[in-house]
Amino acid sequence: MTLASNLRENKAVYTVAGAGDFAVEKIREVPEQVTRYQGEVRETVDRYRVQVRETVGRYRGEVSRYQERVDAKDLPGAAVAYATHFGTRAVEFIDELAERGKKVVHREASEVAEIAAADQAAPKQASRARTAQRRTAQSRATGQSRSTAKK
Repeated sequence: MTLASNLRENKAVYTVAGAGDFAVEKIREVPEQVTRYQGEVRETVDRYRVQVRETVGRYRGEVSRYQERVDAKDLPGAAVAYATHFGTRAVEFIDELAERGKKVVHREASEVAEIAAADQAAPKQASRARTAQRRTAQSRATGQSRSTAKK
């Protein structure tokens, strides 16, 4: 097997490619979210400034009641359950990233194969076709990422 085929069959490579694609998608959403959250924070701070003072006293009493109920013997079992759940969710997330990365890698590999085929078919037309395919690939990648960001 060649190095390229070994890499294409490696789950870690797919996971990294999927993580990169996911990161790009989320980074494109950041400016919109920042603007939205700034407005929400201002409204929330103004609305709850007075209520915070009133509720602090009430919650102090509730915290002391909960402290009395907690048994130190229960904590190890709760920690194990939490760690098990976290591990399961981490494996699921890695699998999702690997599937996403597989799609990204195969999409890019097919575009590279198209460019290589065009290079071999017609040397004079290859540079024009290569330029057109690169533009198409770039616009697809930009459009694909934008369309997934809107979801």
